[in-house]
Amino acid sequence: ASRAAFERPAGLAAYAAAKTAVVVLTETLHEELSGFGVRVNAVAPSTIDTPANRRAMPDADFSQWTAPARIAEVLVWLAGPAGATVRGGIIPV
Repeated sequence: ASRAAFERPAGLAAYAAAKTAVVVLTETLHEELSGFGVRVNAVAPSTIDTPANRRAMPDADFSQWTAPARIAEVLVWLAGPAGATVRGGIIPV
């Protein structure tokens, strides 16, 4: 998922629509699979701080971007015992 699913940035309609579809897919899979003990969640990061994104948007404020390590921390938390009660969630990162 991505925060674009909720923020709907101008000029990125197709991207926002695709990310909104991921949100709906996550929620639907949660409903379909929760009875089998399967947890379905998604993370919704803002712009990820990668070399490719820095090259693509050189004038942006990189300090507001999400570090890949931060996303990994959230994923590990979700997959572990501490995140066991989160089900059908879209976690902003």
